[in-house]
Amino acid sequence: MKPAPRILSYEGGFKTRPYQERFKYSMDFTLTDDDKRTLLRAARDSIASSFKGSQVKAPEPASPDISKNLATPCGAFVTLTKHGDLRGCIGYVEAEYPLYETVVQAAKAAAFQDSRFAPVTMSELEEVEIEISALTPPHTVASYCNIEIGRHGIIMSKHGRRALFLPQVASERGWDIATTLTHLAMKAGISPDGWREGAQFEVFEALVFGEES
Repeated sequence: MKPAPRILSYEGGFKTRPYQERFKYSMDFTLTDDDKRTLLRAARDSIASSFKGSQVKAPEPASPDISKNLATPCGAFVTLTKHGDLRGCIGYVEAEYPLYETVVQAAKAAAFQDSRFAPVTMSELEEVEIEISALTPPHTVASYCNIEIGRHGIIMSKHGRRALFLPQVASERGWDIATTLTHLAMKAGISPDGWREGAQFEVFEALVFGEES
């Protein structure tokens, strides 16, 4: 017997990261509550439609269903969790496509293309919660000393290897900068202390919101 489909009311239905209130986002636009609800619906519909052999596509820019904010090119990540555990996370740093389209594609990729996990199944989709991170453009910083935990997402590069943490990763785990960069170095496949010399860093900010449990 197939489980009943998950029904979400987005009328009050998203949560934001409380620590983000301390920071100002360097975005050229803001997201309204309606924008956030639209993106969360689109992300879930994108995953669900894949089981039906169809695809969710972004509305045309002139469509009344899409706001100017959602039509603005923007990088974004979609994070999937199940009972509090990570179930998939994929996104696009560069602002190559409208935010709506970026979220639609990232949601499907997080569900089915994250090599760390088996693809999400139809039967478990109702147990999966979705979080979206809309990103500011990354910029280079001179040193890891310029990185602010909780505010900055981090991209570290060294010897052709590269790894990324979203801003919420360190805050959720209670990591300081040294612990964060140690884990990021290992994610990049370099030595745990490889971040101390010869690494390059880029930072970005993110507006993070997710489905209400």
